[in-house]
Amino acid sequence: MLTEELNYDLPPDLIAQSPASCRSESRLLVLDRGEGKLTDTHFGGIGEYLRAGDCLVLNDTKVLPARFFARRESGAKLEGLWLGESDAGLWRVMLKNSRKIKPGETIILTDRAGGDHSEIKAVEKTTDGQWVLDVGESRSSEEVLQKIGFAPLPPYIKRGQDPENFQKDIERYQTVYAKQTGAVAAPTAGLHFTEDLLAGLQEQGVNLAHVTLHVGAGTFKPVTAERIEDHDIHSEEISLTEEAATRINETKANGGRIIAVGTTSVRTLESVAVDGRVIPCAKATKLFIQPGYEYKIVDAMVTNFHLPKSTLLALVGAFAGMDTVMEAYRHAIEQRYRFFSYGDAMLII
Repeated sequence: MLTEELNYDLPPDLIAQSPASCRSESRLLVLDRGEGKLTDTHFGGIGEYLRAGDCLVLNDTKVLPARFFARRESGAKLEGLWLGESDAGLWRVMLKNSRKIKPGETIILTDRAGGDHSEIKAVEKTTDGQWVLDVGESRSSEEVLQKIGFAPLPPYIKRGQDPENFQKDIERYQTVYAKQTGAVAAPTAGLHFTEDLLAGLQEQGVNLAHVTLHVGAGTFKPVTAERIEDHDIHSEEISLTEEAATRINETKANGGRIIAVGTTSVRTLESVAVDGRVIPCAKATKLFIQPGYEYKIVDAMVTNFHLPKSTLLALVGAFAGMDTVMEAYRHAIEQRYRFFSYGDAMLII
């Protein structure tokens, strides 16, 4: 499949720069993939399309405040994204404006107010363009980032080192059910749920199950290959507990639908599918879902509107049909839905 088939034109003013005033007040486009029917509604009314006995599958990963700022001793400003630790005290990061940095150089981490926090060392630049930074073994990454870090918003959401937006982004770029720390990007389809909405769905007879996929920076990597099948998909860590697997398998056995909230939940479920069931496990997945893939577990999905030429758009196209999805996107643009991480949502049934 040509990657160009995943392309579309989006007016820049439809890229959401901030979340809806209330999570569940986002708009919701319902796509009936069997009939090709589109319905415009609001997210708070999603229960109208769910049935008792269905199971919502939620990714409970918790986003770290992984975006940070620093400066060189010369005063040159740096911006980084924490990706993980290669060893105790050794951070793997993406680092902007790092072209002139030399291994062994001292870098000063800055706090949220822009003041100096601590000195660290640049160790090496890796072959994939990342940097290894030595921040010392005395404190965990999470402890340091909780002191200096900002929400790791994607680059199309314009934020500087702005203390006014800091608290709102820390709260809203996180699902209300986030639990397992480890992501550097949010599972954004879940951002629309409130605790009250989830409680109401449970009262309606909808079951909940949690999976974990720690979203990595690779989720934003565009497909640059001419053909999508030539793209090297990123790897992500997933986990499914015995309890969640039992609930999902019982739902399937009883004729209920598995409704995955977000492409991360989709990828997790399909990665652990064996003979129409899910198997509890913890592992890395490089599953690349693209048109032609036959879904094994997922019956419906909640998803945001994705970037052109992205693996996420390919995943959605594999579920509902590429032509149907692109028609839905055209409708969403005409109706001025808000796109991407802080934008509106789509329910595909």
